[in-house]
Amino acid sequence: MEEFEITFLEVDVPKLEKKLAEISAEKVGEYDYRRALFDYPDFRMNRRDRWLRLRTNGKEITLAYKESVKGRYGDNAGMKEIEVIVDDYEKTYELLKSIRLVIKREEENKKIRYRKGKTVFDIDSWPEIPTYLEVESTSIKEAQNSAQKIGLDPKDGLIFSAKEGYLRYGINIDDYSSITFKGMRKK
Repeated sequence: MEEFEITFLEVDVPKLEKKLAEISAEKVGEYDYRRALFDYPDFRMNRRDRWLRLRTNGKEITLAYKESVKGRYGDNAGMKEIEVIVDDYEKTYELLKSIRLVIKREEENKKIRYRKGKTVFDIDSWPEIPTYLEVESTSIKEAQNSAQKIGLDPKDGLIFSAKEGYLRYGINIDDYSSITFKGMRKK
């Protein structure tokens, strides 16, 4: 699966939720995510913008392989993702460690999710940076059209990972072993 999403920084959440209600987007839920990112001991996946992610939102647990897809000019053009549902976060965590994968980082974030047709609107809050909106759909064009419907200019949208988002605020998350709302712990 390839993700087609664009991100809008520093959103006004109450104003955004009002716009989503105006287009009859359905509020799917509010989630507290916890995740662990895994790599080989030599961090070979990290060097190629790849990683394994174990994640839970308190209801569903997934294990995913993620890979940043580069565009024609070396820019970030999206994300390749292969994801499966697993039934036990702790056991999967131990399984990955037992095959000698190492924990690259543990993270938390909060998400408010809305859906309208084939488009998902995720209002993402992460520790230490402003809240942003991800608009994900079946194509970049569809994500841009959906953004326009809630009054956002697609030209203002960015394509990037959470890591790149943190870099915009001067924080290199590769320097951290833990990013949580209780605090960020450097390696």
